[in-house]
Amino acid sequence: MNSATNSRLDRVKSQLNLYEHPLLDFSARPKADAVEVLIQFRNPPVPVHIYIFELHPRDLDHPQFEWTFQRQLYDCLHDYLVEMFIRTPQDMKERRQREP
Repeated sequence: MNSATNSRLDRVKSQLNLYEHPLLDFSARPKADAVEVLIQFRNPPVPVHIYIFELHPRDLDHPQFEWTFQRQLYDCLHDYLVEMFIRTPQDMKERRQREP
C-alpha cells in the first residue's frame, strides 16, 4: 500500500470515527488507489449482507471530502436498508402473475 492510499484510508477512518450508530458498524479497507467502506449490521437477528461502497481517489482528494462523504454514507445507508426488504408490493404482484 503506497503512502497516498494509506493517507486516504486514514482520512476515511477518521471520518468514520465521527459516526456512531446503535445498529450498524462501519469500517474501511484499501482497494488499489481507492478505499472501500463497509457497513455491517450489528448482531442481526437474521443474517444480512455487508454493504460495501467504494470511494475513488478523485472523491477522497476532493476539498469538500467531509461533506461529500457524509452525503454518500447517508445515501448508502438508505440503499442498504432498502436492500434488506424480503417482500415488497412489487414482489406480491409478480408472485400473483406466476401463480396458476
